[in-house]
Amino acid sequence: MRGGQSLAEALESYLAEWSERTGIAVETWALPATDVPSRVSSAVMAAMDDALSNVELHSRARMVSIAVTTSKSGLRMTVSDNGQGFPITGTGGGIARMRAAFAEMGGSLSVNSVLGEGTTVTGVVPRQR
Repeated sequence: MRGGQSLAEALESYLAEWSERTGIAVETWALPATDVPSRVSSAVMAAMDDALSNVELHSRARMVSIAVTTSKSGLRMTVSDNGQGFPITGTGGGIARMRAAFAEMGGSLSVNSVLGEGTTVTGVVPRQR
């Protein structure tokens, strides 16, 4: 993270800049209250960048909701938009990169999209032992 920022601080500034630049509203449901290992923070920031790029370029959404939470079991990132959705069979490079970033941490990423209703991307990283 930039200059010793926590993941929550980095996400807050990134999301504010992204929303201002794109004109798409961001609703933040939750950000991590605890420190997150830098490897995991980097993977989350990279995946968030790809997820929001997809929202900006393809979704036609007016709002995106973000939650990044930590618990005893690990970290969960959810990015949900109210855009047009898409057929999951046609996933592109952004989704492949997000899946790879989470897989590298021993985690997984799922994408759920409903045509006309929007898309939700959920990434989970188990607690690092």
